Amino acid sequence: MHLHSLPSRSLIFAAEGHRHLHLHRTSLLLPAAAPRRPPPPLPPPPDAAVSVRSPIHGRRRRQPRDDLRRRRGKFGFQRPEMYKGTLANTVDPPYDRHVFLCFKGPESWTPKVEDADTEMLPKLLGSALKARKSDIPVKTRLTMCGGCSGIDCSDGDVLIFPEMIKYKGLTESGVDSFVEDVLVNGKPWASGVPETLTGSHIFVCAHGSRDRRCGVCGPPLMEKLNEEIESRQLKDQVFVSPCSHIGGHKYAGNLIVFSPDSEGTITGHWYGYVTPDDVPEILEQHIGQGKVIERLWRGQMGASAGEGQKADEQKLPNGTDHKESRKHEESIVEEKKEPASGCCQGVNGFSCCRDGNLDQSSTSEEEKQEKKFSFLVGKWEQSEVLTAAAIVGAVATVAVAYSFYRRSC
Repeated sequence: MHLHSLPSRSLIFAAEGHRHLHLHRTSLLLPAAAPRRPPPPLPPPPDAAVSVRSPIHGRRRRQPRDDLRRRRGKFGFQRPEMYKGTLANTVDPPYDRHVFLCFKGPESWTPKVEDADTEMLPKLLGSALKARKSDIPVKTRLTMCGGCSGIDCSDGDVLIFPEMIKYKGLTESGVDSFVEDVLVNGKPWASGVPETLTGSHIFVCAHGSRDRRCGVCGPPLMEKLNEEIESRQLKDQVFVSPCSHIGGHKYAGNLIVFSPDSEGTITGHWYGYVTPDDVPEILEQHIGQGKVIERLWRGQMGASAGEGQKADEQKLPNGTDHKESRKHEESIVEEKKEPASGCCQGVNGFSCCRDGNLDQSSTSEEEKQEKKFSFLVGKWEQSEVLTAAAIVGAVATVAVAYSFYRRSC
């Protein structure tokens, strides 16, 4: 019944086979097509993000390309305002203790991290310091730090200068007891064990969300510091950390150096307008030789902004105490101004000291005697004249009387 359809199906299959054979022969005659290459990538726009290595955490992060140019532009080390302001005595308000709370890092800090509702630990500590300000005997400044280099620190650790101690693991519930024990009463924290800090500590302001100048100048300064510290083999002696706003954005790059002097006293010196080219001088002159870099010096912890202290009067590690020598010179000048006096110590405790006041009194007595003598001499001369006049008068009287006597005879 379906036999009439068989020829038509065979014809269809034959036609299909002939077509495929024709295509196969044609493909053998044509050259092979070249593989298609992907199009080249488009260049990124000027403001596109590039990946750079962070000097703070050591991992790669995304940073806008134009930030790299700002080091020499409007916000970097060649901005027009550089070196225009007076740096000396710009640490304001004055303070005597610096507390650093280790908390995240500059990339996570809000413009005012101590007041941010999202960062409860910094906010609670800052609020407690303000509330107990009248009870804290030492003027205290609070600053955030993060990504500490060379020392073991994590979020919640507290570094205190000039005491050079560290408490680990401050939490929101322990803020009040920490402020009460350590800052108000000056006792060890009941909930922690203090650890002693050693070496010199450099804090670089890198708070970019607060001011772009600090955000641009801070990271390259830290990168250069870490490079120089490593090349000089000072990794176990000098430690670098980023810190939040310390005041004086226009002086960026800003940094604070805490280092012990020859007597072990910690001095916190502030520097401004610091560039990567100044880093070797910071390490060699300030930390190595104990000499203040006067052209970059802003002031120090424990000094009032109105005192007008000069950099060459500061006492630093391995440095010369110019202030003592100046006092010595002034004492010499004062000795020259005082009345002449001398002292010779004899045997058996005998002293032949001559007091200048005694000399003055003896001199005044001599003057009185001279005046008295001159008065007596003057008085004697006056009586002598009167006596002579009386004698002359008597002689004249005798002469007149004698002349009358001769006439009468």
